[in-house]
Amino acid sequence: MLKYLTVPVTPFAQNCSIVWCDRTMEAAVIDPGGDLAKIEAAVQRLGLKLGQIWLTHTHIDHAGGTAELAKRHGLPITGPHPGDQFWIDALEEQSRMFGFPPAEAFTPARWLEDGDTVQVGESVLNVRHTPGHTPGHVVFHSPEAKRAFVGDVLFAGSIGRTDFPGGNHAELISSITERLWPMGNDTVFIPGHGPESTFGQERQSNPFVAGT
Repeated sequence: MLKYLTVPVTPFAQNCSIVWCDRTMEAAVIDPGGDLAKIEAAVQRLGLKLGQIWLTHTHIDHAGGTAELAKRHGLPITGPHPGDQFWIDALEEQSRMFGFPPAEAFTPARWLEDGDTVQVGESVLNVRHTPGHTPGHVVFHSPEAKRAFVGDVLFAGSIGRTDFPGGNHAELISSITERLWPMGNDTVFIPGHGPESTFGQERQSNPFVAGT
């Protein structure tokens, strides 16, 4: 069964997630935006074998620590979708703009497309391409655990911003209603910021998408 731990990182309190297979103890890190010592300490404390980095998108608070973490541990970088290439190219500029430690660009070992899968140990997660917040945003869905790691597409009570370059409000709403809702009302989602919620709860009470 897939297990996970959320580790808030960076001044933006971004929800970096460590996910692992409880049979093999093999692990991946989703969105290592920074504070790498904090992430590494959690991996060590849990007794995990860190083998991969997965990215939902490449804004600085989600991807700022990616290149350094990959170098330190020899990890392949998976994702996001190629639509985020320009955000990867701009990581150094993003770090200056938002006052983050210097961040390096990188080349993913594997880009992701809608319908792909990723695997950690014996746990397989489905990949959905969810543009709107960024053009190349993806989410990771574990049907067995009824969990979805959704980056900045959807939050408890809110939705992702669409005023950054490449953002598109109509696309974001379509991503939520066409890609997330079919995962099921009882699916718990882990957003890029803030508390967890369920898709069913957001369909009822989130003012941006209620009734969709």
